[in-house]
Amino acid sequence: MLNVPFLNRQALCLRPDPSRVLVRPFKPAVEPREHNRTDEDRAHHIIDRVMAMDAAAAGREMADVLENFEGRHRDLLAIFEARAAEIDESLAGHTIFSPVQRQLVGAYFLHEYSFESAALFNPSIVPHPDQTDVPAGALRFVLSLRAVGEGHVSSLTFRAGMISAQGAVSVEPTGRLAMLPRILSRMRGPEGDVLDVAFGLGEDISERVIFPITDAQANGIEDARFVAFEDCGRTVYTATYTAYSGRAIRSELIETSDFIRFRMTPLLGAAARNKGMALFPRRINGRYAMIGRQDNENLYLIYSDDLHAWHGGEPIMRPLYPWEFVQIGNCGSPIEIDEGWLLFTHGVGPVRRYAIGAVLLDRDDPTRVLGRSREPLVCPDPFEREGYVPNVVYSCGAIRHGDLIILPYAVSDTFSSFATLRISDLVADLLG
Repeated sequence: MLNVPFLNRQALCLRPDPSRVLVRPFKPAVEPREHNRTDEDRAHHIIDRVMAMDAAAAGREMADVLENFEGRHRDLLAIFEARAAEIDESLAGHTIFSPVQRQLVGAYFLHEYSFESAALFNPSIVPHPDQTDVPAGALRFVLSLRAVGEGHVSSLTFRAGMISAQGAVSVEPTGRLAMLPRILSRMRGPEGDVLDVAFGLGEDISERVIFPITDAQANGIEDARFVAFEDCGRTVYTATYTAYSGRAIRSELIETSDFIRFRMTPLLGAAARNKGMALFPRRINGRYAMIGRQDNENLYLIYSDDLHAWHGGEPIMRPLYPWEFVQIGNCGSPIEIDEGWLLFTHGVGPVRRYAIGAVLLDRDDPTRVLGRSREPLVCPDPFEREGYVPNVVYSCGAIRHGDLIILPYAVSDTFSSFATLRISDLVADLLG
């Protein structure tokens, strides 16, 4: 087993919880053999059956629905109403009159989805925008996580926690409910829809789930690499993520100042047709900068004058050591330290075992590699080998807290844990 004396694994694990559910639109499908029927026909039939119920029967059915589901969701009747309005709009000419009938129709076109039943992994971490009442020397943080449910559909979820002055990590209890955001606006951009979405002010951050919305995201919002991006005295929490349609991938950007309201934008350019892009936390020499992997093997540095358009790139790292011979990639955005840019990386070795290492880049010219891990810092321990995808440790972003790095990492694409490293020891190891 790998022994890195300056790495401390925290006794903290975040595991998937199948009891956490969302209500999502349900669309009745038609079997291929039913040549003369359409999805719209089935939808009309369901509505006709609801409309044929007398008031007493409809009331009893609604009471039963609420008894079964109201405690599992916030504002359930409002959700039913909103779904009924969508149905009314899509099925022109089919007006639903009675309030109870409207709510029942909404209920029949929804279903529960356990969004993290399979996995909760690939975390990234940034300072919380609200540091009110934080103890001296401590830091409140926001953790983003990739949640996976039935059908291997990935969504974005969050947790809040605290790093103590001594470096101990704790995560706040998870909220009982889970909510999808409201879509505030949807604009057509050159590469697809640009979305503004928002959650309610009263919802705990752990209740907020960003589920695929567009066709390009249909099978997943994957591996968000959040970073606190500083520009002109303003902090914007920005992440690249992989949008997966079920057939194709592309990189998209999500931006927020408060983790309540978010903008989601498809990225332009050849470099954005790949996954695993990580934004530097500030401009370098006046330009935006990304670490990416455009050839499934090596790491590139990419500059741009436009945050939403990425072209070209210069290779700066290739696989060098046996633990990374198959490919290398980043484990989130670079972290600025006195000695330069600290970048965590992942390498893939024999039997496709993933491990985490690090590299030190020059502060002014990040194409210059000053030092890198000869041996990995984190490998799957025996108790971490088993899971949805065996033999994998992976991170989407770490954070600096004084002379410590807090590195959240995923285990076998199943659950998440944490490690801490002292910066001075890590730099000595990289430069030694």
